[in-house]
Amino acid sequence: MRKTLMSALSGMAVAVGMTGLVATAQATTWDMPTPYPDKTFHTQNILQFSKDVEAATGGELKIKIHSAGSLFKHPEIKNAVRGGQVPIGEFFLSLLSNEHAVFGADSQPFLATNYDEAAKLWNSQRPEVAKLLDKQGLMPLFSVPWPPQGLYTNKEIKTVDDLKGIKFRAYNAMLESFANKVGAAPTQVEVPDIPQAFATGRVEAMITSPSTGANSKAWDFISHFTDIQAWVPKNIVVVSKKAFRKLDKPTQEAVLAAAAEAELRGLAMSKKETEEKIKILKDNGVIIVAPSPELMAGLKEVGKEMLVDWKQDAGAEGEAVLSHYQQ
Repeated sequence: MRKTLMSALSGMAVAVGMTGLVATAQATTWDMPTPYPDKTFHTQNILQFSKDVEAATGGELKIKIHSAGSLFKHPEIKNAVRGGQVPIGEFFLSLLSNEHAVFGADSQPFLATNYDEAAKLWNSQRPEVAKLLDKQGLMPLFSVPWPPQGLYTNKEIKTVDDLKGIKFRAYNAMLESFANKVGAAPTQVEVPDIPQAFATGRVEAMITSPSTGANSKAWDFISHFTDIQAWVPKNIVVVSKKAFRKLDKPTQEAVLAAAAEAELRGLAMSKKETEEKIKILKDNGVIIVAPSPELMAGLKEVGKEMLVDWKQDAGAEGEAVLSHYQQ
């Protein structure tokens, strides 16, 4: 009888062990690279997105965040998702502008100059972005805007003519084109080099977000911040369609629900970031200037000229975005 009992207990132990193995096998972990440090509001939002997914799925899907480019560098993230090296990732959307101009619609100067316009533009842009990503086996989950881009200078800028001859920081072809059109002298400078570039006189002005300005301690080298809200660029989170299809229906729905929540939460975080960083600039002696009607009129004319070039590059997809946006 003892032998029979031991056999039964042994059988139960094996069964319990097998059940544990099955449960372990059913749980899924997704590695997710993002280019930004943990303290960046975008990363904070994604960390909460990860927690929401895990909670909603009872731990059946876990998303492990690899921040600050620790798993893949920023320019590599989209192709890492496309190639199946990771199932999900975050990156700056207009980074893909060299693939198709539609990806850079949100970075066109003075097309969308506040959060409401940026949201409307994303609603117009998203279907075309989704089609382009679909061809690469990807789908967008959500996007979150950065703070609107402002103008940093060492004097008050009242009209576009005041920018003529100024050494202007550029970090991509679009900003170089903008600088040339306003008569400024563009110079390529990356974010880590901003303070030194101003200190050595390589640049005298720049357009960037309140976040970058505050993080670079702009008060050490400029006197004025003009809140021109030149454009409102965004990050996007994409997922591999193949990986997404492997999830059961309830898990897919949980991911989509968490993504929708992350987009709303991220927008609120971006607005808060804008207010906080502009306050930091002001508290450190930067003069915060509301742009004059003359300056904005001139800047928007430049934006219209640049939009003509963009439309040629963006083709039918770009026309669809603008047609919907301008209704």
